[in-house]
Amino acid sequence: MTAPLVTILDDEPEIRRMLTDALEDAGFRTQSFSRAREFEAALKRVTPDVCLVDLSLPDTDGLALVHRLALEQGAAVIIISGRVQVQDRVTGLELGADDYITKPFDPAEVVARIRARLRSGRATPQAGDVARFNGWTAHFDRFVLEDETGAETTFSQAEGEVLRLFLESPKRLISRAQMQETLGGAAGDSFDRAMDVRISRLRTKLREDPKNPRLIKTIYGAGYIFLGDVRWG
Repeated sequence: MTAPLVTILDDEPEIRRMLTDALEDAGFRTQSFSRAREFEAALKRVTPDVCLVDLSLPDTDGLALVHRLALEQGAAVIIISGRVQVQDRVTGLELGADDYITKPFDPAEVVARIRARLRSGRATPQAGDVARFNGWTAHFDRFVLEDETGAETTFSQAEGEVLRLFLESPKRLISRAQMQETLGGAAGDSFDRAMDVRISRLRTKLREDPKNPRLIKTIYGAGYIFLGDVRWG
C-alpha cells in the first residue's frame, strides 16, 4: 500500500527540512516547495493526501491559496502559520482549511494532526457517494451540493466530513464529544471553533435561516441534530 503523500509549502528552509524529516520518519511520502507557483504546478500532476500551507508566502496570498485548494483539491488542507490571532485562525477555517497549527510547533504534533485527518477520512462510512435530502443532493465524490433546479454549490473536504456525519445519523443527537471522536482533532476551544465555522458554512450553503435553521439544529449545551429525511445512492 502506497504511503500517504504530504506536500509542504513554506518559504523557510528550516521549517521544510524539519517537517520533511518528521513526516518521512513517520512513514509518509513528502514533497516540499518554497513558492506557491511551484506548489500549484505540482498539484496539476498529482493530488496529495494532505497539504501543509504557510500563510506568509512571498509570491501569493496564502489565504486565497487555501481557499482554492479547499474548492478544487480532494486533499486535506492544514495551515501552518506564525499568525496567532484568533481572527486569522477563524478566517483560515472559514475559507476551507481543515486545521490550523501555529508556529512554533512540535513536529510530533503535526504528524499527529495529519494522522487524525487521514483516519477521519478513511473512517467515513461508505454508504454511497450520493445522498438526497429535502430537495438537495450531496455528491461526495465531487464535493458538490445540488439543489432541485440543478444549481451546484461546492463544499470543502472538512465541510463534507461534517455533512456526512449528519447524513449518516439523521434525527439523532450528535454531541461535540462524538464529533471530536469521529472527525479527529484535539478537543477544546480550537475544535469547537472549527466545528462552529464548518456548520455555519454548511447552513449558508443549504440556505438555512440563521435564526431558525430547518435542517441543522443546535441543541445548546448538548450538540447538534440533523432533521432531514435522507436517502443514499
